[in-house]
Amino acid sequence: MNQMLRDKMFLVILVLGLLTIVAAAGIFTIQRGRGQESSPYLEMPGPDVIAQEETSGEAQEEQQIAGASDAQPQEEEIQVAEGTLPSGNAGDDLAAEAGAGQEAATPLVLDFSDSSRLSWPVRGNVVLDYSMEQTIYFPTLDQYKCNPGIVIQSEVSTPVAAPANARVLEVGNNEEIGNYVTMDLGNGYEAICGQLKEIEAVEGEYLEAGQILGYVSEPTKYYSVEGVNLYFQLQKQGEAVDPLDYME
Repeated sequence: MNQMLRDKMFLVILVLGLLTIVAAAGIFTIQRGRGQESSPYLEMPGPDVIAQEETSGEAQEEQQIAGASDAQPQEEEIQVAEGTLPSGNAGDDLAAEAGAGQEAATPLVLDFSDSSRLSWPVRGNVVLDYSMEQTIYFPTLDQYKCNPGIVIQSEVSTPVAAPANARVLEVGNNEEIGNYVTMDLGNGYEAICGQLKEIEAVEGEYLEAGQILGYVSEPTKYYSVEGVNLYFQLQKQGEAVDPLDYME
């Protein structure tokens, strides 16, 4: 009897074990079919996938950079078209302002000749005439000497005008005629205005006839007795000539 009971118990346990295994296998199959099974190992992408992702990332980054650099010029072009930004030539305007004005950037035709006429740089009486063939008396120096120009009576701060279209060759100073401006009139003619102050002309600037180049100053010690005046000299091919022969 005992042996039969043991055999029956063994069979019952065996059947229960088989049923347990079958049930476990069914559950495993059902979970796997639903995609819920997870791998205990980290899945690494293959080399082809990595290469493709890197290429895609670089392309996207380059596109973003290019977009950022192109955005501003496009916005500026739109603003220029709408008139909200200056459209150009600002550099040229600044250059003209930094020089002596618009005239400095506009060359004039300098074609002074024997038949041309000078305008008076200031209006006034001639207190000392041109004289290179004989001497004349200079009151301040109390002596006779030749005079390569003329001395025109004036008042302090009187505007001095360019006698003709000219280009400024030199702005300088010496003891006799003080501050002066030398101008090229063309064809070998040059004019010199002395006894100046507050000179507005600069070397290399083009002046139109009548344009203000400076103002009359107090006389130097060489002309104190003659009073306030403008010194004016005209040269042809480096030789002094009588300015009155060319005055209007």
